[in-house]
Amino acid sequence: MSMSQSYGTPDEAESIATIHRALEIGTTFLDTANVYGRGHNEELVGRAIAGRRQEVVLATKFAIEFNARGDRLINGRPEYVRACCDASLERLQTDHIDLYYQHRVDPLVPIEDTVGAMAELVEAGKVRHLGLSEAAASTLERAAAVHPITALQSEWSLWTRDLEAEVLPTARRLGISIVPFSPLGRGFLTGQVTSADQFEPGDFRAGNPRFEGENLTQNLALVARLEEIAAAQGCAPSQLALAWLLGQGDDVVPIPGTKRRKYLEENAAAVAVSLSADELEELDRLSPLGAWAGDRYPSVAFAQYGVSPPKA
Repeated sequence: MSMSQSYGTPDEAESIATIHRALEIGTTFLDTANVYGRGHNEELVGRAIAGRRQEVVLATKFAIEFNARGDRLINGRPEYVRACCDASLERLQTDHIDLYYQHRVDPLVPIEDTVGAMAELVEAGKVRHLGLSEAAASTLERAAAVHPITALQSEWSLWTRDLEAEVLPTARRLGISIVPFSPLGRGFLTGQVTSADQFEPGDFRAGNPRFEGENLTQNLALVARLEEIAAAQGCAPSQLALAWLLGQGDDVVPIPGTKRRKYLEENAAAVAVSLSADELEELDRLSPLGAWAGDRYPSVAFAQYGVSPPKA
C-alpha cells in the first residue's frame, strides 16, 4: 500500500526494485488490493512480476469503493465481487489470483452471499483460495460454512492485540491462517518515529491518535523498552516485533509493508531472530492489550475503514 498511497510520496522505480529484491531473497508472498492507489498498486505489482508470475504467491482484495463525492464505501454484492476480480486480473496481468480477500465485510450484504460469489471464482479458476480481512469471529464461522477460508488478514502486532480474545481462537479452530497487517505498528515499532512532525504531507499517520500528544509520549516510553530488549538480542526493534509475531505459531504470516529495499532486507532478516518462551512472555507482559495509548484510527474513521471501534 505504501508504494501507492498513505505513507508519503511514492517512488515507483524504488518500489519495483524493492519487489524484485524481495523475489531475489525469497520473499515471494505479495499482498496488494484494488483500492491501493485506486488501481495503481495492482498495476505496479503486475509490471514488477511480469515474466516471473510463477515465482509469486499473489494476494489481492476487493470491497472498498468510492462514490462520486469521494466517500469510502464497502461493497460485498456478488456482482461487484465478479467485476472486481476481472478488473484486478487485468491490472495484475495474470489469469489467476492465489489468495482473494474481501477487504472489509459489508454489513448490508450477508457474508454467505459474498463468499458464495467468491467461491464461484474458485470454480472458474480465477482464484485459488479465499480470505477475509478484519472479520469478526461469528463472520468467520458463517463464511467457512459456505467455502473454506484460507486466511484472515487483520491488524495484529505488539501494539494491536484485539483479535487474540475471540477472533484468533475461532480462526485456529476453523484452520484459518492469520496474516497480520501493520505488524510494525505503522512503523512505530521500528523506533524511528519520534514525532508526528516528521511525517511527509499525505501521510495518514499525522492524524492518528497514537502518534499525537500525550499518547505519543506514553507510546515512546514503551518503544524505548522494546529497543532495550532488541539491543540485548542483537537485532533491530522491527525485527524483534516481527519475531514476536512469528513466535505466535506457524499459522501466522505477517506482511510488513515497505517501499524501500533497505527496510525489506531488515524485515526479512527477522526470521533469524529466535525468541525463547521466556522472552516471548516478557514481550507479552510489556505490551498487553491496552498498553498503548490512543485508538488505532481516529474516532470518526472507524466506520470509514470498516473496522469495529474499541470496546468500552
